[in-house]
Amino acid sequence: MRMLFHFWLHPFSRKVRMALTEKNLSFDLTIEKTWERRTEFLAMNPAGDLPLLVEKNGTILSNSQVICEYLDEVYPEINLIGHDPVQRAETRRLVNWFDRKFNKEVTENLVDEKLMKAILNLGEPHGPSVRAGRANIHYHLDYIGFLIERRQWLAGDTFSLADISAAAQLSAVDYVGDVPWEQHHVAHQWYEKIKARTGYDFLVEERVPDFNPAVNHIQTVS
Repeated sequence: MRMLFHFWLHPFSRKVRMALTEKNLSFDLTIEKTWERRTEFLAMNPAGDLPLLVEKNGTILSNSQVICEYLDEVYPEINLIGHDPVQRAETRRLVNWFDRKFNKEVTENLVDEKLMKAILNLGEPHGPSVRAGRANIHYHLDYIGFLIERRQWLAGDTFSLADISAAAQLSAVDYVGDVPWEQHHVAHQWYEKIKARTGYDFLVEERVPDFNPAVNHIQTVS
């Protein structure tokens, strides 16, 4: 069976999980606590990071974008990157936006500070970082709204890896209760469309042991 090594709420693991789901590819999940530096895991991925995908034939793939590009090449029936060079470029531009810019400006400041520090017993969240994350997220939600007012989905008129990358980040931040959906209705409508897709229940149903989600994570904002 295909195996995805992941960690709860890890946005890049969620990105690959969503891509596998969208392509109707079966897989099993294994939680990997990367800080434990397991010898067996490091033998498969010397970088020691997540996600890691092991294909049925034993092929080992790491890095979320590498994995997703591989999946789109090997399983092309459902295309997630684009059918022409311009569309592929726009999808990759937005994937990079959310994988790098959103993750650095928002997710690391909120999820890492409020959740990962607690999991690893690294002390209290850093107040300035949390405040920065809460301020920065408005800019990103505004940008999502700007795009959706002009397109059906983020990169164009078809669902793509850009939507997946954005939702993977936002769903993690939503768990800790820091997505101000009530102030960004267009972005929220787009996100609700994603949650309604088949197989994406885990975006709100996944639980981190000993850390309950924020109340608004499981509620719908009208």
